[in-house]
Amino acid sequence: MVKAYELRGLPKEELLKTLAENRKQLAELHVAKVTGGAPSKIAKIKSVRKSIARVLTVHNQQQKEGIRKAAAGSKYISKDLRIKKTRAMRRALTKEQRGAKTLKQKKKDMHFPMRRYAVRA
Repeated sequence: MVKAYELRGLPKEELLKTLAENRKQLAELHVAKVTGGAPSKIAKIKSVRKSIARVLTVHNQQQKEGIRKAAAGSKYISKDLRIKKTRAMRRALTKEQRGAKTLKQKKKDMHFPMRRYAVRA
């Protein structure tokens, strides 16, 4: 079984080689299962599948990070690199837009400020 932190240091070629080995091993285990192999071999299928998933996850993360670096500083960011959040959050007004006032409202606020009264206790 491989650990994700061990895979992160490997180059792309090594990852793909590891992936190919794991897939080959999985195919052999499936054959052993059909032909009535030992229970220890059949139990190994799950760990090999998880290893394949880990390798693919690390590979995809590295690819995305490379694309992110290439797109850094550009005016537009591709949709798969944008922060997902929720649809409502993506469409919400920014802080500047929320705080913006019309010229008429600014004049009204300036000329008619909120009145303050001193209240005797």
